[in-house]
Amino acid sequence: MKLIHVSILIILLFFLAACDKEVNFKEHLAKIYSTAFGSMIDENNAANSNTNYIAVDMSHFSDLKEQDKQEILKYFEDKYKIKVMDASYEKLLQMDLYNPDTMVLDGVLLRIEKVDFVANDFLFEGSKYRAGTHAYGYKGIVHFKNGTWQIKESKQTWES
Repeated sequence: MKLIHVSILIILLFFLAACDKEVNFKEHLAKIYSTAFGSMIDENNAANSNTNYIAVDMSHFSDLKEQDKQEILKYFEDKYKIKVMDASYEKLLQMDLYNPDTMVLDGVLLRIEKVDFVANDFLFEGSKYRAGTHAYGYKGIVHFKNGTWQIKESKQTWES
């Protein structure tokens, strides 16, 4: 009888642990992407110096609602106290936010090109661009732990 009670207890604990690990990513996309983009902007601060804006290219994010995009932009405006916009490289050129003499953007462009959701992890590959000689590639993992999304790992993968 004691063995049955212990077995039931172990099974219940297993199910409770499994329930705790399941995360609905769609409910947290703004926070997930903000955390991933934030890890890239915080690296290689030389590329961030004397910037007039942060551009976050969300043009290819079909999974983000407009509310999520606005939340991401607001996160960066509040944190860095600088103009933030949703814009691609091409849009920045059209808006004359590129200096053709120096071939440098007046700000920093952040992009996430590849994502994958695995268990409680959001795997991403992205880039930070300021100029041809100030561009960096990143690979990272945003992890859901203790009710929050946080960087588990982030590393620079290339530089130009």
